[in-house]
This record gives sequence, structure tokens and C-alpha cells, in this order.
Amino acid sequence: MTDFIKTTEQNSTYRHLEKMSVHELLLNINQEDTKVAVAVSKSIPQIKVLIEAIVDKMILGGRLFYIGAGTSGRLALVDASECPPTFGVSNNVVIGVLAGGKEAMFSAIEFAEDDLEQAWIDLQQYNITKEDVVVGIAASGTTPYVIGGLKKCNEQGIITGSISCNEYSPLSEVALYPIEVVVGPEFVTGSTRMKSGTAQKMILNMISTAVMIQLGRVEDNKMVNMQLTNEKLFDRGVKMIIQHQATLSYEEAKAILSRVGSVKKAIEFLDEK
Repeated sequence: MTDFIKTTEQNSTYRHLEKMSVHELLLNINQEDTKVAVAVSKSIPQIKVLIEAIVDKMILGGRLFYIGAGTSGRLALVDASECPPTFGVSNNVVIGVLAGGKEAMFSAIEFAEDDLEQAWIDLQQYNITKEDVVVGIAASGTTPYVIGGLKKCNEQGIITGSISCNEYSPLSEVALYPIEVVVGPEFVTGSTRMKSGTAQKMILNMISTAVMIQLGRVEDNKMVNMQLTNEKLFDRGVKMIIQHQATLSYEEAKAILSRVGSVKKAIEFLDEK
């Protein structure tokens, strides 16, 4: 078996950061960030098979759960919370579960990530079943909360995936569909909110977006199911309708959208006329 090495904890390749000018800091951080997309691209085969497994379950009514702690868990909550307004799904279709609860979104909760049993307890609050999929997220790939949660899911016949930033991590060994994106040492040693966090966010974007497209929540390249929760989004919706039927005036399109409540329904209404 290959030895497990935490590249996320290795020393930064940069020294004496406190002596750098602001310009030098920004150039060097940016230089490191350019490596992230390349690392993610190498993980596309792993991302693909996980997405396909998620889609298969969600077509049948299953849900997608993310579990994580610290930065990883917060990123999970952000991605889950964006799915309803972007794709028009209910709040219980993509669910983020954060070690320490919602309070941990804003404040560090001591030792929350160290409990092997708590993730399964948290997941049970959602009446999780083997129709669902659980993706564990941990930059190190060693977080007990996430590993314990996936182990229990496996025992219950629930499909599991993972996102980590170290090769051959304990988390990858547990997940049925592991994703490993190795971005190397952080600019500030061990600060995985930086490159590792960026990589995780990119992969979460890929997962939720590709899944929702596969589920028919996007048409052409438009968010036709988005929730019209503010004036900016309502205006965007009106313009989508006009793009679909150019003979409409702005006010006519606005009136239709106000009446039917979604871009998708407005387009269907126009196509039926």
C-alpha cells in the first residue's frame, strides 16, 4: 500500500512572507492559484463517475448530501444553499451538513470535527435512506466526523463520495467514489482555506451544476428554473423570455413572467400559443 503523505500540511515553498511587499504577496498567491484548475482537471474522471451515480439516484427522487467540517463544511453549505435560487429546486434536494451545526458556519466549534459518530446522528435528522447520496468533504482526508459519517453510510447501503486534497487518504479509502485533487503545499503552510478550499469549491460547482443540468433544470444555457427573488433576477428572467421570443416588448414579457412565476413556465406558455 502506498504511504499516505499530507501534502496539504507540507511547508510552503515560499519563505519569510512577512518581508514581502503587498505586490509580491499578491503575485505569489496568484501564482499558486493558477495551479488549482490544472489539478482539478486531472480529477475529472473521478468527478464524472460520482456525478453519474448522483444523477442516477436523484432521477429516482433521491437527495444529495454534503458533510464536512470547518472550511470544507462551510463550502458545502454554500453550494447547497445556492441550488434552490439557481435551479428552482426545493431546499431538501441538496443538503449541506456541517460539523457543529449551523453555528459553525460563523464560529469555530471546538472538537466538532473529531467526533466519529456525530455525522451519522446529524444525517438521521433528515431521515436519510439508501435512495440518497452522501459526499464527504475534507481537505486533509482525515477528518473523523466525515470518515465516520461515510463509514456508517456504507454500512447502510448509501452511496458515498468524497473530495479531498491528499492522495491515498483515509477518506478516499472509505468513499465508494473518491475524488482526490492534489494542489500541493499552501502559500501559508497548512492554510487549506486557500488552494485546497478553491479546489473544493470548483469541484462542488461542477457537481451541483452538472447534476442539475442532467436533471433538466437548465435549458440551452439559461437558468430557466431560477427563483425570482430580487429585481436583478426578475430582470434577467424578462430578458430570457425576450431572447426566446424577440417580438415581445419588455413590458409584455414582464407581464407574462409576473403572471406565471417562472421563466420555464413563461416559455412553455409562449410555445403553446
